[in-house]
Amino acid sequence: METPEERTAAVTEEELLAARFEEQRPRLRAVAMQVLGSSSDADDAVQEAWLRLSRTGATAVNDLAAWLTTVVARVSLNILRSRGTRREQPLPEEGVPRRGFAEPSGAAPEDQAVLADSVGLALLVVLDTLGPAERLAFVLHDLFGVPFEDIAPIVERSPAATRKLASRARRRVRGATVAGEKEAARRDEIVTAFLAAARGGDFDALLRLLAPDAVLRTDPAAARAGASAATGARDVARGFTGRVKAARLALVDGLAGLIWVSEGRLRVVFTFAVAEGKITAIDVVADDDRLARLDVRPLER
Repeated sequence: METPEERTAAVTEEELLAARFEEQRPRLRAVAMQVLGSSSDADDAVQEAWLRLSRTGATAVNDLAAWLTTVVARVSLNILRSRGTRREQPLPEEGVPRRGFAEPSGAAPEDQAVLADSVGLALLVVLDTLGPAERLAFVLHDLFGVPFEDIAPIVERSPAATRKLASRARRRVRGATVAGEKEAARRDEIVTAFLAAARGGDFDALLRLLAPDAVLRTDPAAARAGASAATGARDVARGFTGRVKAARLALVDGLAGLIWVSEGRLRVVFTFAVAEGKITAIDVVADDDRLARLDVRPLER
């Protein structure tokens, strides 16, 4: 039978392991967000990394940061491969670190200069066109500094082939900067127009902004507060007509969205998926833990 002292030691080790993992969580989530472009998928990937670490134990891991990054990368790659469709939301433009646990080793200085200026907006356009392995190689190496030798086993290619994957992606990023800037500006216009139409009770204007099969999704906390999910442009428009008057424009993980702040506290975030100039999905987030993980920057309009 386990003694009280042994139980105490086990709890302490578990707590220490959890604390070390929490130190890594922001970077791990940033990696997953850049690869997957979805907050919920990124959270799932990070949670899976924790479950694997808790089963493995820190004593079996030499370099915790590298080990966790590899796990998150593998899980993210599996999600990409199983998804089979284009992701719903672009990747965040701001608030995501560009370096990880190793220094970049493949990009020439002039390439890195281009990337520093263009990577945020360009990714909004480019990553949707990349295959899973190409996308992962680019994100891990060019944005987080993971050496090709470490990426190669994850994508099941040689380091040389992995370098070519990232190089192809880099060329697309370089060529898509202008398109990305236009896309981001258009998204900002759409969300701004949506807020104005909702506040003004302009049902027809809301319909023009929504895709016919648009959906409104709510997390459990938002549902408990009275928000209702909806499917189809007309039902989504009805849910917003004459409402959200207290909402404000904000950048949410670098993308145009809406927030509701009450008594100085962030209560609700609305994120938007946009495709071909139409809103295809709106997510209502009210869970405190999820809100705390979002990078929210109010905009003065």
